[in-house]
Amino acid sequence: MTTFDDILEEAGKFGRCQKRIFGLLCLVSMPWAGVYVGIVFQGFTPEHWCRDPAVTAMRQDCGWSLAETRRLAVPLENRSGEAVPSTCRQYDVDWNTTGLACDQQEVDLSRAPLTTCKDGWEYDYEGRQSFVTEFDLVCADSWLVDMYQATLNVGFLVGSIATGYLADRFGRKITFLMSNVLNGIMGILVAVAPNYVSLLVFRALYGFGIKGGWMVGYVFIAELVGMEYRRTVGVLFQMFFSVAILLLPLLAYYITDWRWLQVVFTVPYILFISYYWFIPESPRWLLSQNNSAKAVEITKAIAKENKKTLSKKIETLRDDNAETTTPSFMNLIRTPKMRKHSLILSFNWFTSAVVYQGLILRLGILGGNVYVDFFISGLSEFPAAFLILFTIERIGRRLPFATANIVAGAACFITALIPDSLFWLKTTVACIGRLGITMSFEMVVFVNTELYPTFIRNFGVSVCSTLCDVGGIVAPFLLYRLAVIWLELPLIVFGSLAFVAGGLVLLLPETKGIPLPDTIDDIEFPERAKDNIMLKKQQLDNLLAASNSTDDNDPVAV
Repeated sequence: MTTFDDILEEAGKFGRCQKRIFGLLCLVSMPWAGVYVGIVFQGFTPEHWCRDPAVTAMRQDCGWSLAETRRLAVPLENRSGEAVPSTCRQYDVDWNTTGLACDQQEVDLSRAPLTTCKDGWEYDYEGRQSFVTEFDLVCADSWLVDMYQATLNVGFLVGSIATGYLADRFGRKITFLMSNVLNGIMGILVAVAPNYVSLLVFRALYGFGIKGGWMVGYVFIAELVGMEYRRTVGVLFQMFFSVAILLLPLLAYYITDWRWLQVVFTVPYILFISYYWFIPESPRWLLSQNNSAKAVEITKAIAKENKKTLSKKIETLRDDNAETTTPSFMNLIRTPKMRKHSLILSFNWFTSAVVYQGLILRLGILGGNVYVDFFISGLSEFPAAFLILFTIERIGRRLPFATANIVAGAACFITALIPDSLFWLKTTVACIGRLGITMSFEMVVFVNTELYPTFIRNFGVSVCSTLCDVGGIVAPFLLYRLAVIWLELPLIVFGSLAFVAGGLVLLLPETKGIPLPDTIDDIEFPERAKDNIMLKKQQLDNLLAASNSTDDNDPVAV
């Protein structure tokens, strides 16, 4: 039997064809950044206070600014030891009897009764229109902002399992294309949603295809390149997400309406449908489905584009384990090592999502310049990719993966304890935490890919990553609700999770230099699998040498 890895030796492990496909699929990571953390801008909550029709009319007649209106007509409340204008309460008075007039701008209302907002809110828009201001999601309804992000992650959760199953059952290519059709339709519906309920429904359906399609692309490119390249392409594939993180504040600065920003996030997914003509099906998946003829055809096309020639052993390309073709959840937990891997990886997916998303969303409640803060924080993600590339082939996967989690956890604890007066120190340590959790997030994806066999690889990664979606659902509630108690309390929770995740990673096996497993036995008995690979390779080399000595025919040129 000739394996696909054997043929890649001849067809090119990372030739022109793989580079072209890799470049196309890397673009898939970019719009996902806007979908995933765009809430920082789309759900921006500006300064706000209760609207009072009488005060509004007086402001227009007197020509008062918003700042003057707040000073004169909005009660003060104690917040963190400081008296600030109330956001959710107003004076319950008849303004015609207060003595407030255009030429009398000082009035004592300290004894006036207070009430909750009766006629909506005024917003200091700062040039930005968010769904928060459009649907008045403040005060008692502020938790609905959390729901906007939570419903996306509900879509991620259901969609990643479904898409992972479909990708392993029906193929990587068709699943990828259909997810983008769904993304295009639902993304536009989100942009035109007439009310908040429909917005949440469309947002959940939008999430159904987004993450699954991204993961199919990731698994596909990992299956198409040689073993020594799959880590690099995996890291670079995710680094395009970080590139988009840097572009996002720039887009949001110039596109101030959340609906048009949503359209910009969606258009690329419509364009990705054209990949039907530019990417093939995964030969490795075709072999797992006992479709060696189609796999040979595609492999020959890859070799041709790479300007390579294939020997006769291309005709023996097959997978002896192709009968195990139906992905099942039980495959992930039936055997001891698969069960251990699934549990540890799932917890790391959960932690990465909670900490990563929590640190980003936290930027929206710190009160600084959200565009600058977001950009600076995004810059910290780039060293993560280079640290991974520098360490994984020298040190391995396990130690950098565990260290990244522990560094992120320590940074969260330290940031929480640094006083606000030491702003730059606090910012620097927070960026180190962002660096650590970004590194962990990027590593959990490809380590997960390396620890599952081909016939359930996409499904296995999708199932484990559902805990990422659970984390995404929990993260905004943890951040916004705990921050009401103490602004730094979420960081204590994030740090604790990261420490536990780092410790669990040390229980995983090292995958440095190990070929992608094809069967569950390769996971449970790695030494036996390695011996079998070496034996089969030696047998093939002997057969090929014997064939060359008796047959002078030229190699098959493609």
